[in-house]
Amino acid sequence: MRTGSEPATARSPLRMRLWLSVWGLIWAASGTIAFALAGRPGWAAACGLLLLVVTADLVMVVRHIRQGPHYQPSRSVPPYEPDRGAPGGRDRPRD
Repeated sequence: MRTGSEPATARSPLRMRLWLSVWGLIWAASGTIAFALAGRPGWAAACGLLLLVVTADLVMVVRHIRQGPHYQPSRSVPPYEPDRGAPGGRDRPRD
């Protein structure tokens, strides 16, 4: 919900997530290789699973970065009214 107090220069943390994902990708790949060579298949599988998760996150971050900025309302758009619940809905007090 928009309250009107959002900073005018808010930035997305996507670039930070990109570099953290790259860092995690390097460590997960290194761990998978190191544990596989050391004969520890359980740890190698855990690092391999982490490698898949980090790769999926990296793909999503790159996709969001490539989409570019999305519409953000300007200062002339008033804040939205808070949702007070639908009349007769679940939020209605019980008698």
